[in-house]
Amino acid sequence: MNRLSFLIARTLRREAALAALSIPQAELLAELKGKRIALIGNARALADSLHGPGIDAHDLVVRINRAPMPGPESHGQRTDWLGLAVRLGAEDRARLSPSRYLWMSPKRKRLDWLTATSPGFYLHPREDYARLRARIGAPPTTGAMLIELFSRSDMAGLTLYGFDFFASLSLSGHRTAAQVPHDFSAEARFVGDLMVQDRRIARVA
Repeated sequence: MNRLSFLIARTLRREAALAALSIPQAELLAELKGKRIALIGNARALADSLHGPGIDAHDLVVRINRAPMPGPESHGQRTDWLGLAVRLGAEDRARLSPSRYLWMSPKRKRLDWLTATSPGFYLHPREDYARLRARIGAPPTTGAMLIELFSRSDMAGLTLYGFDFFASLSLSGHRTAAQVPHDFSAEARFVGDLMVQDRRIARVA
């Protein structure tokens, strides 16, 4: 696929053509086998922690969207994978420099050519998004989608950092919970239930 055909497929919502750019979900999940994963949310409270070294000690460090990182002592330094639901500017792309992009949003018109043609690109299926949305009762956050996706792998463990479900707001903006289309109480219940069912998942901060 060239850039023009990509733009046409994106505009006309040709899902099969866009999905052809993605590695299969089974292949992505297979790469997680036996790995200890750190998933870094964007809660402001994480900036007051000293979790950075612990984050970087994981086998795989996954961050979300523009992934603000106030300092290595709180947030670590590595970004192996980046889960996206927003377009990434050149400065953030260079700063984070992940080895893989995961496009989690069902809004394909936001997907850019550079991300879609990057090595190991993953496009999250729209039906997976719809199933989780129905379960939560509201549009899921990128973090919730990643947690649910990773839970289906043979990972060794998943540690959540910076997930307080908007209690301390987000480092990535100034909106309040009432100004975003998510139900953070429902997501907290979803993640809490998942942690009870799957002891591999833990929330640190």
